[in-house]
Amino acid sequence: MENRRAPSAGSTPAQAELAQAVPELKRGSVTVIGDVMLDRFIYGTVRRISPEAPVPVLAVEREAVMPGGAGNVVRNLTTLGCASAFVSVVGDDAAGAELTGLIGGQPGVEPWLLVEGGRTTTRKVRYIAAGQQLLRADHEEATPIGEKLAERLVRIAADTMAATTITVLSDYAKGVIGKETAAALIATARRLGRRVIVDPKGTDYHRYAGADIITPNRRELQLASGMKLDSEEALIDAAGNLRAAHGFGAVLVTEAEDGMTLVDAAGAQHFPAEAAEVFDVSGAGDTVLATLAAGLAAGLSLPVATRLANIAAGIVVGKVGTAAARPEELLAALTASGSALRKIVSREAAAEQVERWRRKGWRIGFTNGCFDLLHPGHVHLLEQARTACDRLVVGLNSDVSVRRLKGPARPVQPEAARAAVLASLAAVDLVSIFEEDTPLALLESLHPDLLIKGADYTHATVVGAAEVEGWGGRVMLAGLLPGYSTTATVARLRG
Repeated sequence: MENRRAPSAGSTPAQAELAQAVPELKRGSVTVIGDVMLDRFIYGTVRRISPEAPVPVLAVEREAVMPGGAGNVVRNLTTLGCASAFVSVVGDDAAGAELTGLIGGQPGVEPWLLVEGGRTTTRKVRYIAAGQQLLRADHEEATPIGEKLAERLVRIAADTMAATTITVLSDYAKGVIGKETAAALIATARRLGRRVIVDPKGTDYHRYAGADIITPNRRELQLASGMKLDSEEALIDAAGNLRAAHGFGAVLVTEAEDGMTLVDAAGAQHFPAEAAEVFDVSGAGDTVLATLAAGLAAGLSLPVATRLANIAAGIVVGKVGTAAARPEELLAALTASGSALRKIVSREAAAEQVERWRRKGWRIGFTNGCFDLLHPGHVHLLEQARTACDRLVVGLNSDVSVRRLKGPARPVQPEAARAAVLASLAAVDLVSIFEEDTPLALLESLHPDLLIKGADYTHATVVGAAEVEGWGGRVMLAGLLPGYSTTATVARLRG
């Protein structure tokens, strides 16, 4: 087989072409069929060892819950703005009801979560302290769903396939996609003229025969092929053998820190890893699957969709826990790495970045304001704040928020300009714009270690002081540089 290596920087697909493709990801529609799970993350602090046994005691501070397994593929599609239909099976238990609410609450998702009586809904509970996973507890049932329910699932899937462009089978070997079910779903998709992407499990890939694209990781490919994958050439040969044996259109092999390799009728192409740093590989395969499907559903070529999927994987492995890549993060990854504008992020992205910094043991500081006409007094406060912490996040009032606080004539500068000026300062590490009158919701998302305001405030008048101190943080009142005031400056200009 001919080996096509990865394109070098500046060659096809070019950065500009990829950037133009990102907005297209929301234009398609995808049917996702597979095993859904409930992922629960319990965060806390460990300060002592239990007197009952030599184990750490986790003082629980917060919990997060989200769809996992095939549900995480749907979550990634939703984050990209791509419409989807989701067909899966849950048990008649509390976890199944919670999953139904979570999936149904996502925009652009048509949920078909069938209920099987007596079945245990798969759920995974992770206990985390200081950015490290202490324990994972799994509750699951991996038995195949009943025959009648499987037939109903295929009938429903046929309807959703007809209404969407691409079909994804996300097989986590929990019983939703049995051997006969997989074959029936692929046959239905082919009859309807729909392309099928499969994220496989197990070693019997004949059950997925005729799929257009299959996405095993390196270990799964080795088990399925029975070959020792000690080189890139061996990997390409193994993927080529599977294509020939089972009639796959393409095999996309994900290789963690080594990137991914696409093997199709034209040969093989390797895409080096795009991640700057790796924190957690949980769910990266789901992100690849969703981005690839969204790209193909939008009419992108397979190499372009694969490159975007590779970039998306590089983004999510730099986050904590199962995560998703946003369109703005894909675009940021395609811009110059030194651009100060990359510091301007959404609330969700800020929370993810803060969690990454916290895992490194860094102290997180937070301050906020309108910062309408930036003057030396502002710079003095920001430099004091940055000196007291390892990373400084600035919450910036939006234009609407400033008008409510300062009157209809303010702000003088729009939020985009104010954010850009703040982001250009060396003392500022992140800027996040908030719409509310106060930064309390943003504070609660970030959980900073240090809250900084100017000395013209008192402890009692600092918004969020009680909350920050409640989770073990501290409030700092920074000294002011006299003689500077945005309000006074605006008044002089108008006079």
